[in-house]
Amino acid sequence: MTLEKYPGMDNAFTAKSLHDKASDQTYAGALSFMRRKYTTDLTGVDAVVMGIPLDTATSNRPGTRFGPRGVREASAIMDNDPQYPFGAYIFGDMAVIDYGDVYFYYGWQARVPEIIEGNAAHVLAAKSNPYLLSIGGDHFVTYPLLKAHAEKYGPLALVQFDAHQDTWDDEDGAVDHGSMITRAVKEGIIDVDRSIQIGIRTHAPQDYGIEIIDALTCHEIGPAEIAKRVYDRVDGHKAYLTFDIDCLDPAYAPGTGTPVSGGLTSAQALATLRHLKKLDVVGSDIVEVSPAYDHGDITSIAGSTIACYMLGNLWERRFRS
Repeated sequence: MTLEKYPGMDNAFTAKSLHDKASDQTYAGALSFMRRKYTTDLTGVDAVVMGIPLDTATSNRPGTRFGPRGVREASAIMDNDPQYPFGAYIFGDMAVIDYGDVYFYYGWQARVPEIIEGNAAHVLAAKSNPYLLSIGGDHFVTYPLLKAHAEKYGPLALVQFDAHQDTWDDEDGAVDHGSMITRAVKEGIIDVDRSIQIGIRTHAPQDYGIEIIDALTCHEIGPAEIAKRVYDRVDGHKAYLTFDIDCLDPAYAPGTGTPVSGGLTSAQALATLRHLKKLDVVGSDIVEVSPAYDHGDITSIAGSTIACYMLGNLWERRFRS
């Protein structure tokens, strides 16, 4: 036999098309998100996956700088087969790239927001009008991402899956994962009358008029009713979806900086996302995956699956609507 009869490796670098399936073994090869091609060329791209390895805004356990790496590694098993529950190879229609990670020198704390916002704005300005899916990093990254998206789309409905409201008092210039929603509200980049938080099980000083479906209520009403309340709240407006992995109970996501008992199961969260497939989401992120506290990669697996559902819902809206 000759080597030519065997498929190539490292699809992240060797793919000739953005629609190629990878032939890498699940346990080997370059670990881009779902084996998508690593490139910063935005020509003809439908969606961009971008890592933001930040954990300097955490108030408890650090480690989310390794989140993008962990989520990428866990995603390797989901490339070749038709993606569940979409029943199709979504990349056959939808051109998706892995844009790599945002770079910031660890000593540039004051510049972190502008660097993240600038990278996001560059992607969103591409002629192909790509969707941006960001992988954190701690939850502070959502603030500069919201700024970039609001600059393009105007004030957005925020759909936030989280254990925490992140509406603590904000000090101007602070890089803090517990007060960035407060700052987003004060700057008018989210529409509080169209925004909703899901899975909350802590208290913050303010809610700023954002609707809250706390975790106990989520358990009582179930995914379909949660989704109905989201649709009612968003009311057809453009939305930004942020998913803090600590929305899940620590049994399903121990690998995070501020775990809180009583959260959603991974099945509840995924079912809710599936019900939200018709929501007009213009951008999203998955944040707070901290692999150092994980067990058997279950948090990274949950994070990568949530990200896959985000892309799958986008595929249905754009190509199977």
